Amino acid sequence: MKSKVLIVDDESMIRSTLKSVLSREPYDVICADSGEEALAILEKEEIDLIITDEMMPGMTGIELLAITRKKYPDTFRMILTGFANLDSAITAINKGEVYRFFTKPCNIDDLIEAIRQALEHRELKRENLRLIEKINEQSKTISELEKKQPGITKVKRDGNGAVIIEDF
Repeated sequence: MKSKVLIVDDESMIRSTLKSVLSREPYDVICADSGEEALAILEKEEIDLIITDEMMPGMTGIELLAITRKKYPDTFRMILTGFANLDSAITAINKGEVYRFFTKPCNIDDLIEAIRQALEHRELKRENLRLIEKINEQSKTISELEKKQPGITKVKRDGNGAVIIEDF
């Protein structure tokens, strides 16, 4: 299944350029022209990554990412802005927990690589959670076995580390 990337920018040229470039990658690209429209999309679609402009009419990109972080914590967040300064970068990191912060114009290859890394990171987090769940299920099964057959899960080893099998 393709990863879904949401592009949020009030400039139509930026949206169409990013959509065109990212559509060549294995992504479903959805665009929004405001933070409000982006939130409406997030309520209907499971978005893997959101890339937003910072300065937009109405809701700012940082406000959008702060809401996204709270309501959709598994969605990775990036900012692509033409108005970068240290304060905005710090705010984006602290409020929106952005994965990457890019300034316009950006190197498109760097952006694509950051998107790949973010989506790979997201997939690794999902797999990690799946494996933790599996370990918890297996631990529960082992505990139940131990209750029914005390000592069944204990393994004795000899001096070389080989398992000793005892006759019952």
